[in-house]
Amino acid sequence: MRRYRPDLPGMVFGSVALLALFGLPFVIEKANRIVPGVALPLSQALSGGALLLLMAACAVPLLYAALTRRAALRGLAAAVAVVAIAYTLGAAATALSPLDNHVVRIAPGVGCWLALAAAALLVIDAVAQLQLPALRRLVLLALALAVLMAGLVSGHFDHVSMWREYLANADRFVHECNRHLLLSVGSLVAAVSVGLPLGLASFHRPRWRQAILTALNLVQTIPSIALYGILMAPLAALVVAFPSLAALGIGGIGYAPAFIALFLYALLPIVANTVLGLLQVDAAVIEAARGMGLTAGQVLVRVRWPLALPTILTGIRVVLVQNIGLAAVAALVGGGGLGTFIFQGIGQTATDLVLLGALPTVALALVAGVVLDALVELLERRRPA
Repeated sequence: MRRYRPDLPGMVFGSVALLALFGLPFVIEKANRIVPGVALPLSQALSGGALLLLMAACAVPLLYAALTRRAALRGLAAAVAVVAIAYTLGAAATALSPLDNHVVRIAPGVGCWLALAAAALLVIDAVAQLQLPALRRLVLLALALAVLMAGLVSGHFDHVSMWREYLANADRFVHECNRHLLLSVGSLVAAVSVGLPLGLASFHRPRWRQAILTALNLVQTIPSIALYGILMAPLAALVVAFPSLAALGIGGIGYAPAFIALFLYALLPIVANTVLGLLQVDAAVIEAARGMGLTAGQVLVRVRWPLALPTILTGIRVVLVQNIGLAAVAALVGGGGLGTFIFQGIGQTATDLVLLGALPTVALALVAGVVLDALVELLERRRPA
């Protein structure tokens, strides 16, 4: 008889989720958004049939995910557990919130956070083991985002503390999110426009390569806060010398230093990956193209660039994920973005406001990483052997 051997990650993450769910505080009841609050286990947040039903809805899929060896079933069970835990959080927040009282806050406790994280890691581990092709990963991502948005707009989480912060700052959140994306994507587009020609020049002129890469490496060694600060003085002096630039939004504080800093940080990965991708093209392929009568320019456009594109796109992926994270720090110099909520929350000791800025930033970076990883894989598959 074949001996049963459970999947180790499944056992570990499943056990952690179960222990966190039933052994640690599930929610925190706070009199307002600032005070620490009282930690409550799930048994005190809900009662009666609702408690038993939701406990079973969370525990059964987690237990199955911990025991099964089939990655697909483990991932599906863990995804059901994530939804069940999130639904339980919303139900507990509704049960604990007094009617017509928008001051009391019900926040997720350490047990809820840990259970959600462990169940999500089970899903990620299962997807990694299945080695799904790029298009299927994108479909799963779209499905996860659709389920998330449906849950948020359903009203079930209206009493959860962080969602209450969003409802109170909805218009400003949309504005800051747009500013965050503009900073991240806009600086990336500018860096690609400059970085690709720089990479091409570095490829064709090895003497330039070392100087360019050294200079860009030097920029990377400067901490983001320091670089923002360094840029403030010359930009302020520039506006004093040319006052008309202020009408374009250029100044010592605000959008300009944040945009320029992100642009400078983005150059090294793009330039380095452009050079690397062009250098990695097989010499035999180049010789074959020349033997077919292609000119040097045609070889570059028709052979080198298409073959180097996956490597270049990998550098762009690194830049986009990096910029999404660094754009949060731009709020310190008046650049706006989701970091505005993070630093405002820190100043007010309002954890929910910090999360309102931090969690969407993490989500944007994860989505960008998954989408660009899938695009790189699709291009790799089209690359000739």
